[in-house]
Amino acid sequence: MVLWPLAVLAAPDPAGEAVSVNVDQAKLVKLPARVVTIVVGNPLIADVSLQTGGVVVVTGKGYGATNFIAMDRAGEVLVDRVIQVEGPTDQLVTIYRGVERETYSCMPACQRRVTLGDGEGYFKSTIDQATALSGQAIAGGKPTN
Repeated sequence: MVLWPLAVLAAPDPAGEAVSVNVDQAKLVKLPARVVTIVVGNPLIADVSLQTGGVVVVTGKGYGATNFIAMDRAGEVLVDRVIQVEGPTDQLVTIYRGVERETYSCMPACQRRVTLGDGEGYFKSTIDQATALSGQAIAGGKPTN
């Protein structure tokens, strides 16, 4: 009986719980509508973008934890929350060639996937291919010179 009241007092406030998001994914979080400023502790780990009505988009950029602080016009802190960015949840295959690493997403067939920590050559060639494909899509499939 003595421990029960302590457990109730120690229960985390749902508004103060950490926001968990996977790297390269986004999550919507509802905040008070009067939020006008967002400060992110480490923007290399997560990005937070304020939308209308007190909704923020939290995007995982790198592994680890950081925080964000939401303030109103007067500078009053309304929310101070931890963001925990975790690894991808899809089925990955990681190939090591010495110290170089390549990552593939294998759902349902294995395809190249850029993941933090991949070797520089693999990372760059995959990004270059994605950029070229995106450029072709923007140009409507017409070759650019």
